Amino acid sequence: MIAENIARIKSNLPAGVQLVAVSKLKPVEDIMEAYNAGQRAFGENYATELRDKAAVLPKDIEWHFIGHLQGKQLKYYIQFVSMIHGVDSVEHLMEVERAAAKVGRTVDVLLQVHVAQEETKFGFSPEEVESELPHVRIRGLMAMASNTPDEARVRDDFRRAKSLFDGLREGLFKGHPEFDVLSMGMSHDYPVAVEEGSTLVRIGSSIFGARDYSKMKSEL
Repeated sequence: MIAENIARIKSNLPAGVQLVAVSKLKPVEDIMEAYNAGQRAFGENYATELRDKAAVLPKDIEWHFIGHLQGKQLKYYIQFVSMIHGVDSVEHLMEVERAAAKVGRTVDVLLQVHVAQEETKFGFSPEEVESELPHVRIRGLMAMASNTPDEARVRDDFRRAKSLFDGLREGLFKGHPEFDVLSMGMSHDYPVAVEEGSTLVRIGSSIFGARDYSKMKSEL
């Protein structure tokens, strides 16, 4: 079923839109089924769970950390993570820089933009994102739409995120071709996100089924 779900979703994604399979709280057997179906990018929300899964799963998996960033937990995955989503403050940006420097890596990050409210908020000043960060590569933005069944509201949220992304590419990040990722869209709203310009979707339950949150372990 997992393989069939991946094939169905990928068949509906335009060229150039990356699928990240959100595998949080799912066993390694489920991830391997997705892997054997050709999926290579997986998203995890919990630092120690990501660490433990990466230790036993194939080394060519592209791991995305999509949970709430906590500086003290970067040590669990900074040495192998492909991209960190949702960096929402300059403090978090500097924490990633320091952790990546310790392991001698340059790590891709997405800056979180808040669109599920009356006004779009970027949260970073030009001076902050232009600081000398040799171990961080800002790849783009991540946004989540309002949690509502109102498709018009969801579409408007995504549209505003895309407008901000385009403005930054032509302004603050002009001349930085690596600024090319707009991560928005999950299982319930990714078709709308793709229509509004998403280049990366984060899909979990539509691939793996519902999660049992009673099995969630507390983070260290």
